[in-house]
Order: sequence, then structure tokens, then C-alpha cells
Amino acid sequence: MSVKDIRLFGDPILRTPATEVVDFDKELRQLVADLTDTMLDAPGAGLAAPQIGVGLRVFTYHVDGVLGHLINPVLDLSDERQDGPEGCLSFPGLSIDTPRALRVVARGQDQHGEPVLLEGSEFLARAVQHETDHLDGILFIDRLDSQARKAAMKLIREADWAGSERPVVRTSPHATFGRGL
Repeated sequence: MSVKDIRLFGDPILRTPATEVVDFDKELRQLVADLTDTMLDAPGAGLAAPQIGVGLRVFTYHVDGVLGHLINPVLDLSDERQDGPEGCLSFPGLSIDTPRALRVVARGQDQHGEPVLLEGSEFLARAVQHETDHLDGILFIDRLDSQARKAAMKLIREADWAGSERPVVRTSPHATFGRGL
């Protein structure tokens, strides 16, 4: 089991767009395993690589008993909308009604580079959109209207974890710093 520290709101990596995966190697498979172990330990419905300090377009999900991952996701969203409670492992204990598309069709790859097509509605659609947002440097509070965002920021400032020490950022010993060229 390889549970990693989850980065909290305020860590700059959560606002940094992730890089597309080009190397489907042992290191990537270890990242998927680390994400899965960390997500299940938390527990959460999804976890994106930037949340454990890795700037690659990879996320895992665990929704309705289905465990999976998606690499380099591209989403097609329905025009129909849903509002519902949404939380985030980078905002412990916070859950706020957030608008999302009702359905999603996601295309990407698995850890071996094989094509993946993931279709879902309601909670799965919410999770896929939430995790893909993380890969784009977007947080769920960015999806709130100004009044809800203001209330969320008040809750964040009052949270036990607000202002916690950030984990030490380690860099890859490889010349590409963990990113494919």
C-alpha cells in the first residue's frame, strides 16, 4: 500500500494545469497505484495526480462500487445540468452544492495507453468533471456563484486544516522531471 499526502487548498500545484502523459511505463503504473491507494484510504470518490503533487493528467475514481482510472481525459458534457453536494479531499470536511453537467462522455487512456471510453451520469459525471477540473488547475469552488464562493471561503478560513504546513515538494531525479517530452 502506498498512501501519499494529499495536497490541501492553497498549495500552488492545485492551480497548475497538468501535463499530458506520453510515457506509459512502470512509473505511470506506480502513480495509478499510489492514487488508488490514497483515494481508497482517504476515502474519496476520486483523486487527481496534482492532489498528491504530481503534475500529470491522471485521475482515479471509485463510484458506485466501480474502481477505475483515466489518463489524458477529454470530456463531452451534456447541456442538462445538475446541482448537488460536492466535496474534495483537498478541502477536508467541506461539501457545497455545485453545478455540473448531468452526463459526461470521457475519452482517454488506461495505464497501458489503451483507449478508454467512460460514460456516466449524476454522481459519476460529477466525479469525472471534478477530477478533470483538477487536471486543468480548476477547483470546485471556482464553479460556485460569488455568494456561494464567499461562504465557502469563510468555511475554509475557519477549518482546522487551513494554514497547515504544506508537504515538501520533491522533484524527479530524471532529466524530464517526471514529464514526458
